[in-house]
Amino acid sequence: MSLLAQIAIFLAAAVIAIPIFRYFKLGSVLGYLAAGIIIGPAGFGLISKIDATQHIAEFGIVLLMFVIGLELQPSRLWVMRKPIFGLGLAQVLATTVGIGSIAYFAFGQPGGSALVIGFGLSMSSTALVLQLLAERGQLSSQYGRSAFSILLFQDIAVLPALALLPLLGGAAAARTAGPGGWLVLKFIAVLGTVVIGGRYVLRPMLRIVAATGVAEAFTAAGLLVVIGTALLVGQVGLSLSLGAFLAGVLLADSEFRHELEADIEPFKGLLLGLFFITVGMSANLGLAFEKPGLIIGLTLGFMLLKVAVLRAIGLVAGLPPGASRGLAFSLPSGGEFAFVLFGLGATLGIMDTEIAELLVLVVTGSMILSPLLLTLHDVLFRKKEPDDRPFDTPEELYPKVIIAGFGRFGQIVGRILAAKKISFTALEANQTQVDFLRRFGNQVFYGDASRLELLRSAHAENAEVFVLAIDDVEASVRTAELIRKHFPHLKIYARARNRQHAFRLLDLDVRYTIRETLGSSLEMSEKVLESLGLSKSKAIETVRRFRLHDEATMAKQQSIKGDESKFLQTTRESAEQLLHLFETDEAQPEEPVARRRAAGSQ
Repeated sequence: MSLLAQIAIFLAAAVIAIPIFRYFKLGSVLGYLAAGIIIGPAGFGLISKIDATQHIAEFGIVLLMFVIGLELQPSRLWVMRKPIFGLGLAQVLATTVGIGSIAYFAFGQPGGSALVIGFGLSMSSTALVLQLLAERGQLSSQYGRSAFSILLFQDIAVLPALALLPLLGGAAAARTAGPGGWLVLKFIAVLGTVVIGGRYVLRPMLRIVAATGVAEAFTAAGLLVVIGTALLVGQVGLSLSLGAFLAGVLLADSEFRHELEADIEPFKGLLLGLFFITVGMSANLGLAFEKPGLIIGLTLGFMLLKVAVLRAIGLVAGLPPGASRGLAFSLPSGGEFAFVLFGLGATLGIMDTEIAELLVLVVTGSMILSPLLLTLHDVLFRKKEPDDRPFDTPEELYPKVIIAGFGRFGQIVGRILAAKKISFTALEANQTQVDFLRRFGNQVFYGDASRLELLRSAHAENAEVFVLAIDDVEASVRTAELIRKHFPHLKIYARARNRQHAFRLLDLDVRYTIRETLGSSLEMSEKVLESLGLSKSKAIETVRRFRLHDEATMAKQQSIKGDESKFLQTTRESAEQLLHLFETDEAQPEEPVARRRAAGSQ
């Protein structure tokens, strides 16, 4: 079968399965798994050879680890240190010790094998859990945030596990990666190379590519960074995922973080979907039919153990009973890293191949049951005990304001917000400008704010205000359309270059627009009038009247802006009305502005 035909089968399976499973609120990941089982060798056998597909699909995990690394800014880790290193460490240790002890004492597994089994089953699927919680709108709940913190620690814990796993493998590991000391030295050497190369090679390279303004070139550069770093780490016998993770962490505090995440996200989503399909395809259903009772018992047993551990940890950490139960129901399944760990464990001779295959089926079964378990939780408990209590949200993660366009206009807004200690995220599409501003300590990120992926990676769904200060008119209008469609809750305050730009923004229901030169022009006019002999109060009142008249004219012209003749007629009428207004005003004696305003309010 040709590669194109296989791609068509994969796409058809996803297109059919995903809407069905999403309709029944079972989650798209479960749909991917079911689609893989159906089209794989154990199902209709539409695709019999899955080795090549698995290699491509595993790249989805590589991209996932890169994106996770991008999220691990040192400042973010510090703000979330308690839930990450408190809840996360407690969960991994308790589950590893519990499951590992059972494997060692009850099933007679060797110490190394029991440790790998315990640690592998303590992991949960980041892709599965986050997608399930996001589909249900539960990421912002207390247990959703706690689950995210635990998943973050698990992703961090995989880093040393992948590096140290060969040390448990004895002779096989020595042949694969050399003596333990040599492995550690290689790891340190690679880490140093990645860090130094990232600082002095990767970032300058990305700056050069970004300066060209070619979006496709920047996307290609982002993928090259991921693949190149993964291959470099892989050359010394370490995991490709580890290399991608290091690259992500290296760029987490760079100005390119949001843009890279937005560029990688579509590839990551597609390849992760393909990964879950191949998981379903590679499930050894023959073994499942041979030992159904054992597999079901092991799956339910380890899931119940994780539920008990998570609920206990949640209660000890001070979470309310409802949130602790939600946390327990969110993370009972195994994760995709278990496939990697068990496969590597079997390759290194740490555990038997049959045990590894059996555990892969157990993890697959738990991933299939996880969406059903979360749905059961929602039906039984969520409607009765809605988790509406506020959760402490780090400002660094969810800023109140997003400023799109950090030129002269946006910078002033940002400086005032910073002076008032109001958190904001600044996005700027001009890489040269970003580089210049960051030299002076400004937290501004490179990226095109008219892209939905970038706005999502900047957490626009959690912001309150969107300051639209983009200089380019078309990009400004596109961004306004995107915000109105996908983030209607955001209050948009927009800068307009001219009247026509303002009209287009008003058509999108952007109620507050300000022409970039209007305020300074009015202030200048006020000073000119004073210098010509008008009193300060008279000058202020004159400028105020002009502004009100201009705003009224704008509102009138908006509906006829497409008719040139009517627009010109309105402009002439407006000028005549303004002249008449000021002539009438000159005929009246001057009085204090405060008195006029007081009289007008009565």
